[in-house]
Amino acid sequence: MEKRSLISYGKKTDQAMKTWVQIVKTYNRFATQEIKYFSEHNLTFIQFKVLEVLYHRGDLSIGAITKFTMSTPGNITVVVKNLKRDGWITAIPNPEDKRGSILSISQKGRDKMKSLFPQHAKNIHDYMDVLNEEELDTLYTLLRKVYKA
Repeated sequence: MEKRSLISYGKKTDQAMKTWVQIVKTYNRFATQEIKYFSEHNLTFIQFKVLEVLYHRGDLSIGAITKFTMSTPGNITVVVKNLKRDGWITAIPNPEDKRGSILSISQKGRDKMKSLFPQHAKNIHDYMDVLNEEELDTLYTLLRKVYKA
């Protein structure tokens, strides 16, 4: 039996809040499973995100990585330092800004992503497998519409 709040903020607001809770619960479920998967490969979630961005987009500045990973500059700085220390990425001088550097995934990082990413993609596929292609397209379109509003 569904529990209902004794207080209503209006039908659409109640529905929006209920939908928000479902989005968060779904994200948390997926993230928890993926965090466990990454930790089995000695990576944190954010380390994986940095490696994934460099693996798929190529060399980038720390600012671009911060934007793509939706992280904070302080957090990315620590993550990048640790990834460089462990040999997953390298830094090269930025020819456009001598104060900064461009980050590049190392061969060690590339090899890790080649072995790790296919299973990650399969995991995401499996989480969404309950939806058919049309439902998946609809979900994507609706979430993108909300994001851009």
